Amino acid sequence: MSEERVCVGAIAGAFGVKGEVRIKSFTSDPAAIGDYSPLESEDGGRSWDISVERPIKNGFAARLSGVLTKEDADALKGVQLWVPRDRLPDLPDDEFYHADLIGLVVLDTGGAELGHVTAVQNNGADDLLELRVPGQSATVLLPFTRACVPTVDIDAGRIVADPPEGLF
Repeated sequence: MSEERVCVGAIAGAFGVKGEVRIKSFTSDPAAIGDYSPLESEDGGRSWDISVERPIKNGFAARLSGVLTKEDADALKGVQLWVPRDRLPDLPDDEFYHADLIGLVVLDTGGAELGHVTAVQNNGADDLLELRVPGQSATVLLPFTRACVPTVDIDAGRIVADPPEGLF
């Protein structure tokens, strides 16, 4: 099993008084977080089987193995939920896990370095790559579209971008 792990969700706190937790899912199909069970704490010291009970505002009500009371659930607030990378499904060639993009160097079509990906954000319409640009304190948001990002080479650790005029 791979040592590399990916965060698939977080516990937002207790839901109700019978040990249910409020889960915020980071998976592409948020309701599918239960498919990755068991989930682990960030340090790998704790593990839980998860049963997603129902959708609720801003997430899902779920049951975690060993969490029986509201107090147990409250104690887990803020815990991130991780799974081994090899448990995630393979993606088509033109799709990427956000975790794979973070840290990649971004080059323009001429080979000049534009920055490094620090985060992937979604504005509702498209994903945006947040770039840390050398010599600047502010980050730059690059639209993650085929027009602006024609090449993503995970194995080489680089992205080739053709940013809109005036962005850099």
